[in-house]
Amino acid sequence: MTTMPVGSTVPADLNPRQREAVLYLNGPCLVLAGAGSGKTRVITQKMAYLLRECGYAGRHVVALTFTNKAAREMSERLHALVDRKLSKGLMVSTFHSLGLRFLREEAQGVGLKPAFSILDATDALAIIQELLATTDKGRLRSVQQTISLWKNALLDPDRAAAGAATPEEVDAARVYRSYQATLQAYQAVDFDDLIRLPAQLLEADEDVRRRWQARVQYLLIDEYQDTNQCQYQIVRLLVGDRAMFTAVGDDDQAIYAWRGATVENLSRLEQDYANLKLIKLEQNYRSVQRILTAANNVIGKNPRIFGKTLWSELGVGEPIQVSPADDELAEAQAIGVRLSASRFERQAKWRDFAVLYRSNHQARIIEQAFRDLRIPYTISGGQSFFDKAEVRDILAYLRLVANDEDDPAFIRAVTTPRRGIGQATLQTLGQFAAERRLPMFAAVFEIGSTELLAARHYEPLRVFAAFIQKLQENRDPVPEVLDGLLAAIGYENYLFDTQEERAAQSRWQNVLELLGWLKRKATEDGLQLKELAQHVALVTMLDRGDDEEPDAVKLSTLHAAKGLEYPHVYLAGVEEGLLPHAGREEDELPGEAGELQRVQRIEEERRLMYVGITRAQRTLHLTWCRRRRRAREDVMREPSRFIKEMALDGGGKAAPEDAGVSPKQRLDMLKALLKK
Repeated sequence: MTTMPVGSTVPADLNPRQREAVLYLNGPCLVLAGAGSGKTRVITQKMAYLLRECGYAGRHVVALTFTNKAAREMSERLHALVDRKLSKGLMVSTFHSLGLRFLREEAQGVGLKPAFSILDATDALAIIQELLATTDKGRLRSVQQTISLWKNALLDPDRAAAGAATPEEVDAARVYRSYQATLQAYQAVDFDDLIRLPAQLLEADEDVRRRWQARVQYLLIDEYQDTNQCQYQIVRLLVGDRAMFTAVGDDDQAIYAWRGATVENLSRLEQDYANLKLIKLEQNYRSVQRILTAANNVIGKNPRIFGKTLWSELGVGEPIQVSPADDELAEAQAIGVRLSASRFERQAKWRDFAVLYRSNHQARIIEQAFRDLRIPYTISGGQSFFDKAEVRDILAYLRLVANDEDDPAFIRAVTTPRRGIGQATLQTLGQFAAERRLPMFAAVFEIGSTELLAARHYEPLRVFAAFIQKLQENRDPVPEVLDGLLAAIGYENYLFDTQEERAAQSRWQNVLELLGWLKRKATEDGLQLKELAQHVALVTMLDRGDDEEPDAVKLSTLHAAKGLEYPHVYLAGVEEGLLPHAGREEDELPGEAGELQRVQRIEEERRLMYVGITRAQRTLHLTWCRRRRRAREDVMREPSRFIKEMALDGGGKAAPEDAGVSPKQRLDMLKALLKK
């Protein structure tokens, strides 16, 4: 299967390097794909080539990426290229989806029942909060992140405890051990386990490893620079000695070290596979040359595993603009005015523009300015309505009514609001359910006849289960049942007892909004409660899908913008302390280790700047503030070192309206513009 067929039907319009990447089948291949160089096209064309001309059956080809959106896009492109009969069984998925499929088949090998539960980050955080007995959100998320990094590095609680170097890590290791015991008792896994457990089982069980290697005869990996140690292990074990794979990545876009990704996985390929074929994709099909030159200049300051230089045939392009502002309000208003004027002059759409920034907190004042200027916008990476804790709490009850085998829904509902059921009681119930291969809800009715739980611990469980059964049998009109549900669980009182008044009021309004939607849905479609509850699994689809982009400016963090592109990009807050980010003093190590840490942080921030620059297709505008509000005081700022590193002609073209223009004058200018 490694010979190249004669008369290949690979498209003639691929450039020479793209074509080489598609056709190469003589062993492991690393495609170093610069921003905008057509990597997705290479991957999909290579899959089509494997299926149409190389005799690979669809069920033996697997393509892995990091987001559902990217997986969908690849699948859609492939189906446009290949007859569905040929692609039958081919798997295009995220690492986590592959891990889930693996665990469903191999559950017994990792000590799980086939119907194990998956806890999302919010459910997992609730367990950690119970174990830590604190409401300090910063501390909770820090411990959760530390446990996640340990899992990504394939460290079990024993090894994590042995390597804990600070009191915080010692405490986190203690929580990690109890957390894992709780997951085992619940017969549940978290997001990281979907990668960790398959990697461990593939390593430990030769029969499982051979079975999966026979299934995965060719592997393609997208965004390879974003893989962590655990994901690298899965790749290595799946491809085995045959090593028939193509990894596509870009060391210059490695911006996820904070969540465990390691750019060193690129150099590990050269170490582990002596016959690795390296192919560089340097022609960019997205941006004008001026933008690419600035990006090349910035990233060239970093030590690089593989050198490359992006180039384009799309013309030189307009000068990159750099505009200082007095403060963040002036910056936000200036961006809004310039963006509106540019849209008018270019006869463009709002969706042609994006405003990118380093930190989420920068969005608030930009949103405020855009609302004042009546500029439509959407926020990428903002919290969905259906991800809000209070909405998820109520939906947990409905999920449980619809499917009482839904263990995560049971755990969330039975503990929210608190009703005298603690972690120890739930662990006992979870272990009992696992031993008898029962859902936790069903186990409530059987554990009562044992002596495993004292009467005072069992009674709240029994009352809760009877309450859910009553809801399942209720045939009253849904609006009445929903009102009765909220009254019975006392959710409004719970919010005001556990939150500050303003927060409680805001969350209660969200609950009422959800309830209103559910009632309308039930009335319009004539649904009973159980039928309505069955729709809850689809409820997140109510959020605007990726395919239905509105005509609005995109506001996004730089991390969330990776992989996207826009004709006109504004980079806000390009100043020292923000981009590059200053980091937290308390996180810094002493001595030489601290210096190395700071150097590595700047290198990652530089890659983040490179990602931001290369989102722009036609025009790029940078802004920075002379002073910025921080902790109730104004802090003087300097332009980012990255602006100088871009080596712009004349330091970058300044926008003509900068000098001496007040916020009121800016608004008047926009109004005059709109009157035209």
